[in-house]
Amino acid sequence: MKYRSILATCVVCLSLSACGSQPLSGRETGVLTGAALGSGLGAIVGHKTGSTGAGIAIGGAAGAIAGGLVGNESDKTSARQAEQDERIRRQEEELRRQRREIEEMRRQEGYGRDYDDRSRDNADRPSDYRYDDRGYQPY
Repeated sequence: MKYRSILATCVVCLSLSACGSQPLSGRETGVLTGAALGSGLGAIVGHKTGSTGAGIAIGGAAGAIAGGLVGNESDKTSARQAEQDERIRRQEEELRRQRREIEEMRRQEGYGRDYDDRSRDNADRPSDYRYDDRGYQPY
């Protein structure tokens, strides 16, 4: 009966504390998961050796440390991924800007879609044309 009231108190406290908090980081999640798994395994081993309480404490501590390390690495990986995604986004934005600038320059110089089509057609027969300051010219 004593254990049930302690367990019920812990469940109520955890439920209330979870209501107003921010989401847990990977490290915090790792610590909690590791402590829970470690405590469970420690309880099983401790029961077999005759010292359940010590098994729970040692298993919980070891699990919390291991879970914290794994969660911390997960946070670092997520941060690196987010940084890389931001760099890619900025590069794509720069490429779009440059493409718009190139198209604007072509419009200002009088090149239109016909110029692009001729360039692609000429690429099929490079030996028949040479490139000079006026563009591709037939020999």
